[in-house]
Amino acid sequence: QVQLVESGGGLVQAGGSLRLSCAASGRVLSINAMGWYRQAPGKQRELVATITSSGNTNYGAFVKDRFTISRDNAKNTVYLQMNSLKPEDTAVYYCNALLGGVLQFWGQGTQVTVSS
Repeated sequence: QVQLVESGGGLVQAGGSLRLSCAASGRVLSINAMGWYRQAPGKQRELVATITSSGNTNYGAFVKDRFTISRDNAKNTVYLQMNSLKPEDTAVYYCNALLGGVLQFWGQGTQVTVSS
């Protein structure tokens, strides 16, 4: 099992920045990749960004160089730096961990609200 605790969400004006953090505990050595997904009201959950244990990253098409995912292996923590935020980025952001290429774990989610 893996436990994920997110932090860093909040309210920000359009054009502003936020940094999300996700701390993992439990079977952290078995984590293949971690990432962020988001879900806006009435919409499906979508990929924001992922990072593998070796540091390879993948981003959703809408990110367009505005967001950066990184990880601190010593702290078992993954970060999402979000810049140039837009109102359409408003959503609940969920941390995700993939174990053994099969098992997925989710955090409780953190709300990000971008005002226009």
